[in-house]
Amino acid sequence: MINNLRAAKRETKTKGQLNILRTKGFIPAILYGGKSPNLKISIEEKFVKDILRSENFLSTVFDIDIDGKKEKVIPREVTYHVLSERPTHIDFMRIVGGSKIILEIPVKFKNNEECAGLKKGGVLNIVRRKIELKCKAENIPENIEVDLSGLDIGASIRISSVNLPENTSLTITDRDFVVATIAAPTIVKEPEKPAEETTAEGAEGEAATAEGEAAAAPGKEGEAPKKDEKGKEGTADKKQVGEKKPSAEKKPAEKK
Repeated sequence: MINNLRAAKRETKTKGQLNILRTKGFIPAILYGGKSPNLKISIEEKFVKDILRSENFLSTVFDIDIDGKKEKVIPREVTYHVLSERPTHIDFMRIVGGSKIILEIPVKFKNNEECAGLKKGGVLNIVRRKIELKCKAENIPENIEVDLSGLDIGASIRISSVNLPENTSLTITDRDFVVATIAAPTIVKEPEKPAEETTAEGAEGEAATAEGEAAAAPGKEGEAPKKDEKGKEGTADKKQVGEKKPSAEKKPAEKK
């Protein structure tokens, strides 16, 4: 994949000059490699804003036009601002014909619809999204394709079963590492209430019932009457106090 970029030489020497350049919408960059000397350049951010977000930016070959002179380059590193996450610097390396470079190439999965494990509800668990390869500078692959057809739940895809692009080789050769697996579907169940809590709640309920029964039971001799009984007794006393005594019968007056 080759893209065209336009850049300009820059003469910045201080941090302040670099900050002014960034406020104007340019990204400071440097071009190195090959027999030519290192070159300070700047690129308009709007021209690389979208491609910077792609996962294969660091493995893409660019034809860069620097004041009318074209060179084939590849990005090697991008620095971002800690807070704004805007790009603050880019390193480009010249591509020299016949030389080999080490790159991280994105992994692409194909034939998902023909994967038996995914049809059953399985999940593709990606272990490595990029794999480091050594390849020719003028023949850099866009991605590494992994075929999922025929794989069932529990399958493990190792690098030995992956067809690598032509004229490339692995940098990790001491082990057959896993690229991805087809995992069983995950079912989330609501946790059951522990038996201890249930027992404790039952005991509390029994205790509360027992207290209620005790409150309703009549007091023993010598004990103070319960609250309810007091209320009843008080009512009875009030009734007794309020009752009028029958008036004494008047004797008939004696006749003189």
